[in-house]
Amino acid sequence: MEYLKKYEEWLSSNEIDEETKEELRRIKIDETEIKDSFYKDLEFGTAGLRGIVGAGTNRMNKYTVGKATQGLANYILKNNGQNKGVAIAYDSRNMSQEFSKLAALILNANGIKTYRFESLRPTPELSFTVRELGCISGIVITASHNPPKYNGYKVYWEDGAQISFPVDKEITEEVNAIEKYSEIKEITEEEAVQKGLYNTIGEEIDKKYIEYLKSIALNKEIDKEYGKDIKIVYTPLHGTGKKLALRILNELGFTNVYVVKEQAEPDGRFPTVSYPNPEDPAAFELALNLAKEVDADIVVANDPDADRIGLHVKDSKTGEYILFNGNMIGLTVADYLINQEREKGFLNKNVALIKTIVSSNMTDRICEENGVKLFEVLTGFKNVAAKIREFERDNSYKCIMGYEESYGCLVGDKVRDKDGIAALMLLSESAALYKKQGLTLWDNMQNMYKKYGYYKEGQISIVLEGAEGAQKIKNMMEEIRNNPPKEIGKYKVLKLRDYSNGRVKNCITGEICQEDLPKSNVLYFELENDFWGCVRPSGTEPKIKLYMGVKGKNMEEATELVEDLSNGMRGILK
Repeated sequence: MEYLKKYEEWLSSNEIDEETKEELRRIKIDETEIKDSFYKDLEFGTAGLRGIVGAGTNRMNKYTVGKATQGLANYILKNNGQNKGVAIAYDSRNMSQEFSKLAALILNANGIKTYRFESLRPTPELSFTVRELGCISGIVITASHNPPKYNGYKVYWEDGAQISFPVDKEITEEVNAIEKYSEIKEITEEEAVQKGLYNTIGEEIDKKYIEYLKSIALNKEIDKEYGKDIKIVYTPLHGTGKKLALRILNELGFTNVYVVKEQAEPDGRFPTVSYPNPEDPAAFELALNLAKEVDADIVVANDPDADRIGLHVKDSKTGEYILFNGNMIGLTVADYLINQEREKGFLNKNVALIKTIVSSNMTDRICEENGVKLFEVLTGFKNVAAKIREFERDNSYKCIMGYEESYGCLVGDKVRDKDGIAALMLLSESAALYKKQGLTLWDNMQNMYKKYGYYKEGQISIVLEGAEGAQKIKNMMEEIRNNPPKEIGKYKVLKLRDYSNGRVKNCITGEICQEDLPKSNVLYFELENDFWGCVRPSGTEPKIKLYMGVKGKNMEEATELVEDLSNGMRGILK
């Protein structure tokens, strides 16, 4: 079997160090583990690598990271970007610090300058840094919100966005062209520093990033006057967020910020949570306990690399804390930004908002009501960033915000990825403004439902790990694609959009037409009553993901409808 052959090759290779070989010897009687470690090469995908840390071709280790970095170096050299350099950041995960230094030194060995942060930093600051320093590329070592055993390697290009077509394809070709680990170049840190290739950055970039955040704050006077009246509980979930989150809040005037002490310090084991993901209500357990002690207005969590944000808001009428999902967070920020910019006279006809195809349809109503142009893109912030590049190229629109339902917001166009620190700042600012008006963020959300409609969305993630899991996901997608349902639950399918081939099928007439859809392994169902459903494999995790959206006459009906549709969506998986 091919995976056993690769396993033996690693054990006998003089390119593999003895420590790694010893790790491999410990799994010699576990064929399932050997298979998962070697059944394929860890793919350099649309943004880089993500996988379990360990020995093997399908694992995150110094060999797979080294191969990816050498491939990136070869591409940068072909594009004469060596003097522009590469910015490098890393999070709190196991091996993040080591992988980030390894990447820097491999780039240096190829004559490419690097600017590596002195200590862990959030992903959005890396995006900012690439643009601020005029780098050709950026790398952040993170597995975002994945479980503790994972780590990852995300690559950014010179506009501060994750690499996208055709750059992603061309870098992948360079990575795949490396056949031997001996092709990975080496240099010592001392030599790299001496040659001026290895550079350390930190406070000077932090200061500029904080100043940028202040520039997009809309009510700094209200922050100073009423920020002290807002009680905020914050948790970085053992990740990178604390330093900059507390700094921006404090400098704007939010002085009553309570950090969850058990989760305040970086720790790649994530000992207080099974899953360091602000999308998971269980991650808020300690934060909610603290919130009840201090009577907090809002409870906020960043994921380990601080690009995502989670939120609970106190209901002043019941005293309970309401969980805001990713759509509710995005809608709250969008409503605040649009209303405040309109009141201040900044909102013009060239303002645009970008959402992903699986985000709330309430966004459409907000934009329509306020004269804001709305654009839809595929899931993933590289697609949001691509749309912003299109605006710049055509000199057409100015992006006020981009968001996706998976707890990510981008504000303005300086940072080209999800920014959990900026979102924290704006949620805190909006909470202060509404408190001045005698309202909470939950009161405002209810007002939005009354004004725009009772939209409700759901999402289901099914984890299927390893080689068998990957095959199951592939089989599921093929089965749905080849035998699409006529109904999902009790709702008729009106149209099916297949983003893999651009085909749109009218499920009532049977007519098939070709549309210029962006290519992705995504199936989107338009249902009766203006409901919708969508299914796709995750691009970064071993999951198949189901999305759905409804609109009800009131929130109780919308909740029942989305639960009913969720059951129907589960039923299409075979």
